[in-house]
Amino acid sequence: MLGGAARSARHILLVETDASLADALCYSLQAAGYQVSVANSGKEAVELVAKRQPDLILLEVELADISGFEACRQIRARTEGAQPAIIFVSAKTQETDRVAGFEVGGDDFVSKPYSLGELMLRISARLPIRDEKAPARPADAALPPDGAGPRIVLGPLEIDRASHRVFLSDHEINLSVQEMRLLVYLASEPGKMRTRRDLLTAVWDYHPDATSRTLDTHIKRLRDKFGPMSTMIQTVHGVGYRIIAPMIFERPLQASDQRKRRR
Repeated sequence: MLGGAARSARHILLVETDASLADALCYSLQAAGYQVSVANSGKEAVELVAKRQPDLILLEVELADISGFEACRQIRARTEGAQPAIIFVSAKTQETDRVAGFEVGGDDFVSKPYSLGELMLRISARLPIRDEKAPARPADAALPPDGAGPRIVLGPLEIDRASHRVFLSDHEINLSVQEMRLLVYLASEPGKMRTRRDLLTAVWDYHPDATSRTLDTHIKRLRDKFGPMSTMIQTVHGVGYRIIAPMIFERPLQASDQRKRRR
């Protein structure tokens, strides 16, 4: 079921087993200007992500076939197409459930019953930033000087925050909203060590004393996407993480160095 909004409207996939709730929420989302697709099972949701490329998914955790957590895991495992933001919706309120949602790649977790106004604000906050006027970037396109516009350049890594796009050695990699936030936070000050507490608080709005494997899961996912450049993301054991530019070229051996080696 598709909403009647303009094609340029942001597309939300609603995964909800309660038909009356799905109808009411679909109406509210369409009234707010979003395109809406609806799925009532996890497998259908995974299939619709590949077909319709939604910008955001409202994903019920308690589904009849596979759990929302498993559906999220399968969606995050996709290598083609942009990654949508994922907001879990559940009647479960335990911290362990919220942590489980973040660990599989969720961007937010909303407990039922929820306020429609709050849900709309969370949707707006979690949608990837999209620059409608930005053309596709050719691989050989000239780049503006460092610091021009909302862009971070670190060796082969280019982060365009305005269009939510990341290039590594001229190849685009697709990141989820939280992966993008984590990468930007690390890359904003290259070489600076960020503690686990800093990262959990700044990226996930966690309580400073919260502990979770969420951060480690997202770091692993980033490293997997970085491939041979994964060593740019360094672990400071027992403390946190930092990102550095790769040392592609070694310093040329000076004549004085050669003399020292011969002695």
